[in-house]
Amino acid sequence: MPAVRIGPKHQVTIPKEVFDNLALSVGDFLNATAHAGRILLIPLQLSAKAPAPRLTPTEQRRLARAKVKIERIRHDPIHSKGLTTQEAHLAAKAGLIDSDQMYWWTEAWQKEERAAVADVRAGRVLGPFATVEGFKQDLKKRRGIR
Repeated sequence: MPAVRIGPKHQVTIPKEVFDNLALSVGDFLNATAHAGRILLIPLQLSAKAPAPRLTPTEQRRLARAKVKIERIRHDPIHSKGLTTQEAHLAAKAGLIDSDQMYWWTEAWQKEERAAVADVRAGRVLGPFATVEGFKQDLKKRRGIR
């Protein structure tokens, strides 16, 4: 077991054989805990170290378009076009978006988001309401129900 020295800022150097054995990389994170009088450093994987999926040239072009659209949506959702279904699947496959959230990035969903923002800006909203009962009464008034 190789010995390590604690530096002035509480830093330690992980011996090369341990570093290589655990397939660590510069910049990786470790969880550090004290347990039974020992220090445990446990590699923390923030993302799986898996090979990137192979993409056809057509898929690569679609993914490049998807990246641009995703950035536009993040910075200006009101004036941005959403992803096609194919682009959403590729973006999820490449890890750009969560596969459980693909629907949100599609043009169909983004179109509804833009419509909702337009409704809010045009004042086509109800409320706010202090109670559910107040909400129900307002709905009845709008429908002409007593």
